[in-house]
Amino acid sequence: MTAKVEFFFDLSSPWTYLAFHNIRPILAETGAEVTWRPFLVGGVFNAVNKSVYAAREDSKGPKARFFMKSLRDWAAWSDLPLNFPAPWHPVRSVHAMRACCALEEDQPALAQFAEAAFSAYFDRQENIDEPEVLAAIANDIGMDGAALVAQTQDDPVKLRLRTNTEEVIERGGFGSPSIFVNGSDLYFGNDQLPLVRRAITSTI
Repeated sequence: MTAKVEFFFDLSSPWTYLAFHNIRPILAETGAEVTWRPFLVGGVFNAVNKSVYAAREDSKGPKARFFMKSLRDWAAWSDLPLNFPAPWHPVRSVHAMRACCALEEDQPALAQFAEAAFSAYFDRQENIDEPEVLAAIANDIGMDGAALVAQTQDDPVKLRLRTNTEEVIERGGFGSPSIFVNGSDLYFGNDQLPLVRRAITSTI
């Protein structure tokens, strides 16, 4: 039996940036089927995880300092560049996630765009909430950037983003990435990927 993985993600999350890269060798090794699912993490925070905002207020405390150390340690372990936080952190990711939703039916294209957008934000510190930045990212990987940005204003794309966000909440998710194995088995974050691998391999 082939394991099925759903990877719910928001491009604004540094841990999701790491997990997006780190889960891919696991998928390749195990042959698990993945579906990339864009959603809006701010909507989830507002509904079920408002403590995130309080934690952001304590940016100088020991927990916040450890958070940044751990993030940089994981980036080094993952061999990924990390220039974080950007001047506009936390970035408003509505336009970026609508662009991802416009691509959701074409999973290879979505993965390609997400990888490029993650790099734009967490390496080059580009503001991925700006439509012209999203268009340039798409153009750089051979897509029609203007057409993709235009789709972010379409009602079906807006509805898909809301629906995906509501689905994460309904299924028990509370942040990004929320990773489901075989429908109901929920994992959260980059550091739980060894457990994701274990769940996948126990299915095979």
